[in-house]
Amino acid sequence: MTDFIDLNGAEHSFGDSEAQREVRANDRQYVFHSWSAQNKIDPLPIAKGEGVRFWDYDGNEFLDFSSQLVNLNLGHQHPGLVKAIQEQAGRLATIQPSIANDVRGELAKRIVEHSFEGARSVFFTNGGAEANEYAVRMARHHTGRQKVLARYRSYHGSTATAITATGDPRRWANGVLDAGVVHFFGPYQYRSEFFSETPEQETERALAHLEHTIQLEGPDTIAAIILETVTGTNGVLVPTPGYLPGVRALCDKYGIMLIADEVMVGFGRIGEWFAYQAFDVKPDLVTFAKGVNSGYVPLGGVVISEAIHNTFGDRAFPGGLTYSGHPLACAAGVATFDIFEGERVLENVRDLGERVIAPRLAEFAEKHKSVGEFRGRGLFWAMDLVVDRETREPLVPYNAAGEAAAPMNAVIAACKAGGLFPFAHFNRLQIAPPLIISEADLVRGLDIIDAALDVADGYYTGA
Repeated sequence: MTDFIDLNGAEHSFGDSEAQREVRANDRQYVFHSWSAQNKIDPLPIAKGEGVRFWDYDGNEFLDFSSQLVNLNLGHQHPGLVKAIQEQAGRLATIQPSIANDVRGELAKRIVEHSFEGARSVFFTNGGAEANEYAVRMARHHTGRQKVLARYRSYHGSTATAITATGDPRRWANGVLDAGVVHFFGPYQYRSEFFSETPEQETERALAHLEHTIQLEGPDTIAAIILETVTGTNGVLVPTPGYLPGVRALCDKYGIMLIADEVMVGFGRIGEWFAYQAFDVKPDLVTFAKGVNSGYVPLGGVVISEAIHNTFGDRAFPGGLTYSGHPLACAAGVATFDIFEGERVLENVRDLGERVIAPRLAEFAEKHKSVGEFRGRGLFWAMDLVVDRETREPLVPYNAAGEAAAPMNAVIAACKAGGLFPFAHFNRLQIAPPLIISEADLVRGLDIIDAALDVADGYYTGA
């Protein structure tokens, strides 16, 4: 029986230790991994993926509840995406970006048509970090200003401006690569910086804080505010009621561009084509990547408003990329639109989020003392795990490492032992499966998490 096929086309069965040893040896000898001390990691070799599952070389099966890096919206090896890439490779594998290309133009057209009123064009990049870099550059050239405001508890990428704009510890060791970035606090009522008692108070006080930051930094110096519409890795922080329209109003008041970073939440993650569409707000620039083609071929981009597009009507935009709008990537992007509509993906996301996940997490909060709060929308949720509900002390400290991270590592290990590959960050267990997941698989994954939360409960010290 053939379980997987290697890079040379040879067929193998699970348990082939020689094949696994070769993959592991090459990785450890030649691959340099991101965000890692190279001598302290031992990446798990994966033999194949299909749908919402993947398997290691020993045949251990994992439900993919992280969609890899929250990009695999249509799952592993979706036949529609694979076919689109194969067909495009057969007729035109690549072409430089200064030449008009049918599939590139078709994808840009569909993205604009599904985006905000007043959207005009799309600049394609190779991924999300570059998309954020170029969105900031466009805003700076359009306004003639240099400063950019970004939130703490955010991630925007690891290139120069993107990592400086990032508001989590990954920024620290990289220094200040873009001196024009200023950070501010966004709403997070469970751990409020503003001593708020209601979501409405959190909105009001967060907006007041933002306006004070704008005033103190100098409105005429600020080109843009960049924010994740729904904060991703740093907590699945859904904006409190009225917050995003309030940010839009402040941007309009002071002539600041609003950049919506939709790299993680765009293309269906919360049940909308773009997440900002759920919050009654219209940005000036929208960045995307990940879900646009599920990462089958690297692709990102910026959706550009009419006004900003026209800034570069008669003067050249100073930027470009060799692989901007690569045909193989764009073919998978066009297929993504067809699959979303044909398989009613958005409807599936909304239904499962409201009918299955939300009530199940409410049950977890009743059953497990370690669940301090849960929040989310669609197929994007997080549980704040704590050791004391009264004080809200997190299960592990902020940016914990080594022995301090042991409780969360134990929860993660319990998930993996149960056959689920989780998405976890600091003290949070997050839920982000492929958008094509069935109700049965979703329930199975939640059952595994339920059991893993027993481990978190074991570290609880509160009353």
